[in-house]
Amino acid sequence: MSRTSRTQPLLTSVASERIRRHVLASIETKQKLLEECHTSLLSSAEALIRCIAERGKILLCGNGGSAADCQHIAAEFVSVLNRSFPRPGLAAIALTTDSSLLTASANDFGFDGIFERQAQALGRPGDVLVGISTSGNSENVVRAIRYCRAHEIVTVGLTGQPGGAVAELSDICIAVPSEVTQYIQEAHIMIGHILCDLVEQSLSFD
Repeated sequence: MSRTSRTQPLLTSVASERIRRHVLASIETKQKLLEECHTSLLSSAEALIRCIAERGKILLCGNGGSAADCQHIAAEFVSVLNRSFPRPGLAAIALTTDSSLLTASANDFGFDGIFERQAQALGRPGDVLVGISTSGNSENVVRAIRYCRAHEIVTVGLTGQPGGAVAELSDICIAVPSEVTQYIQEAHIMIGHILCDLVEQSLSFD
């Protein structure tokens, strides 16, 4: 027998209003992003275009929902953003996906170094590291960015506001104008789609 009585409503009386508030707040965040982050969006796209045009690769790192965003964004680059625009796969690697590597590195060297270790192993001058952290203070992302800055790997940060250490250390930072995690994450995946679109539409493919 179900623990929830079928006579009880499944949603509270304020459910519709909560939907409305969330959608409107997410829209407002994206409108502010358009107004405040236009330049950093363009600069980030230019860095990625230069990287791919020069046969570099994009490395992405983040935790939790941001780790999922890394996988999503890398998939758009390697596969295709829009099937109506066929083009070759573009080099992008989510540093969040190899469970054996992540757990071995965390076990041997600590969780704070998991992305730095991969950046050291896989990154080369001219590559771009995209570090995603809603707070801007995820230590493993910060350490990866710091390593890349010291080794000629361009760094792009995706954060919320105020942006924390990621904003301070990144070559370019897109700081979503919000302090609410879900609205920041919703904006981050849109930013990923925008950047992929700008990259693939700006390159020439044989």
